[in-house]
Order: sequence, then structure tokens, then C-alpha cells
Amino acid sequence: MSVLLRRRVWIPIVLLAVLAPAMYSWTSMAVLPSSLPLGVRTVEWLRTNHFNWLVDGAEHVYYTWNAPKKGGPQLRKLPAVGLAAGPARTNRRSHPKRTPPWPPPIRPIFANPLPSEGAWKPSGPALDGSAPVLLTTFRTERAYPRIVAYVAWFDHTRTELAYYPGRYEPPRATLRGSAEVPHDQRWRLLATFNSGFIYQDGLNGDTLNGHVNEPLKQGLATLIAYKNGRVNIVGWNRGPAPGPAVAWARQSLPLIIDHGRLSPKLNDSSAWGYTLGNAVRVWRTGVGVDRRGNIVYAAADYQTVTTLARILQRAGAVRAMELDINPEWPTLITYRHHNGLLPSRVVPNYQQPTTRYLVPDDRDFFAVYRRVSGPVDVPLK
Repeated sequence: MSVLLRRRVWIPIVLLAVLAPAMYSWTSMAVLPSSLPLGVRTVEWLRTNHFNWLVDGAEHVYYTWNAPKKGGPQLRKLPAVGLAAGPARTNRRSHPKRTPPWPPPIRPIFANPLPSEGAWKPSGPALDGSAPVLLTTFRTERAYPRIVAYVAWFDHTRTELAYYPGRYEPPRATLRGSAEVPHDQRWRLLATFNSGFIYQDGLNGDTLNGHVNEPLKQGLATLIAYKNGRVNIVGWNRGPAPGPAVAWARQSLPLIIDHGRLSPKLNDSSAWGYTLGNAVRVWRTGVGVDRRGNIVYAAADYQTVTTLARILQRAGAVRAMELDINPEWPTLITYRHHNGLLPSRVVPNYQQPTTRYLVPDDRDFFAVYRRVSGPVDVPLK
């Protein structure tokens, strides 16, 4: 047998031997049940199998190439969110003893605001005389007049915030459950939204019902719910496990807003995304708490972590944290309960259906419920 012929025989054999473990790993991933398209799962598989450098490089090239251009034509109208019926309310009480004040409208930064820009609208029927979930949209920066933020406000006195592990995230969840909104709780479901970075990308801690899934880490922003119904966002400065008063906790990177001010560390790109950091403008999501203890969720395309923090600050957040980023993950869905749940996708993510979280999902998430255990009114100091 000639040398050339031997090479032709052995080269494919060597290549097959080298690629066989990767092929087996990818095939094992592909046949697992999942809520995600195979293309998205393949990208995630590359990230977790030593090819994050390849995905990172490709995303940097793509997002740099598709970065928004400054200026350009103005929008003529904003995306419609919430219920169209009835005028948007301002910060007034319809019944001082029963309903808390709505948040003030978000002041537009453009000289000529668009109709309803920054005005809050209810996402469903009133509860005790007022809507417990409000939505709004507004333009984020004068230099980019076509970028829109989607923001939700959840009244902490009439809602409960729940945390659910997904099918695979967090990786060591003790009480994983069904990875979807429980069927026996859907009658009071008001909204759902995405959680934070996966554990591998952020090394974020989380706990649920006294079980530590991933140890809590000092210095990370922590969305935390207490057993008395209060919800808060804090910079964690304790040990790996919370105390007995905590119902659940979920961490995601350091605080981006603290005491109403943007964190001075926001320009440190290494802290704000394992793959993209703060170097490029992408879809970003975040959650904050206002001075009354209400929760504010925000999502917008073409954001750095700094501009995301400004969106949450404009919406009244005194403390805030970044949640998941990139176009696959932003999810905010509201439910109206008229002859069924009637889910409505607020954030325009074509990669996620309106039924997300009503069927098993790969990642952890949050659900907002109508409160049934009585109001909780604990203003933040």
C-alpha cells in the first residue's frame, strides 16, 4: 500500500476519533427535551463545551455590524401595550383607603413626546379599584430616536412574586418542580418574566424554600422574597445561605443601581456579561425595586448595561440588577383572564411564544400572582 493511500485511510479515521466525543455530546444534547429551537441549543452547547470564544467572537462581529445608527427618522407611534380602553391614570388615589398610588408617568426626554409615551396603562382588570400590573413604553435616548423600552410595574401590596426553577437551570435545583407555572396557581396569574444569567455564565446563587441550589455569593445583586410577602433587591453581604425569614433568593451580577444612583462600576465590561460584557448594544433586561417596595421590570434592544440602568432609574428604581441578555431570552407576558388566561407578549421576542412558562421551560423564571394572603405594605427606607 502506497504512502498516499495509507494517508487517505488514516486521516478519516483520526478525524472520526477526534470528533466522536463532540458528536456524541451534541447528539445527547439534541435528543433531550427542550423548550428551545435546536439552533439556540447548539449555540448554548458550544458555549458550555470550550467554544465560548467562537460564539463570543461571532456575536461581537454580528452585533458590531448591526449596531444602531445615531439619528435617523423619528418614530410616529410607540408599540401598543396594556389595555387600550380608558385613559392612562396619573399618580392619584381613586380610593385612599384601598388602592395605593400609581407610579408617576415617566417623563419623556424628547421635546415632542409621542402619544402615551411614558404613561402607565393597566394590563388587565382592576383589583380593589385599581390595576396591580401596569405597562408603559418610551424612547430611551435622544441620539437613538427609534429605540424603545418596555417597562412593567407590579404593585407589591396586591401581588406576590414567585420564583421557579427551569428544566435545567439552575443546574442543582433541589425543588425543580414542573418548570412551568403550576396549574393550580394559574387562576391568579398576572405576569411572567425571565430570570438572570445561567449559573455557568454568572456563578449566581439561588435558594428556594430553605434549599440552597447554588450558594449565595457576597457582592452580587439579589432579588429576594421574604415569607411575610415583602420583596426586595439587595447587595448580598452575608453567607451562602439565607436566614429562615427568606422564601427564595436569586442572584445576578452586582447591583447596577443602588440608593437611586447608577453603580460607578458600570463601565467595567468584565462584570456585565460572560460573553458580551458591556462592549456591545444588545437586548438586555433588568429588574428594580422602587422606594415603596414595588417591582419594576424593563427590557429594551440595543442597550449597554449603563443605558439599561438609566431606563430603570427613570422608572423609579432605587436598586436594580441586570437579568438575562441577548435576543433569545427577554420575556414579559401578561394574562387577562377573560374566557381563559389570554397571554399577551409585551416584549416583542419572536423566538419565544406567548405560552412560554405555561409549558416546561429550560430556564428559571418569575411569576407575578394576585395576592391572596392580605396586603403587605412595607415601604423601603
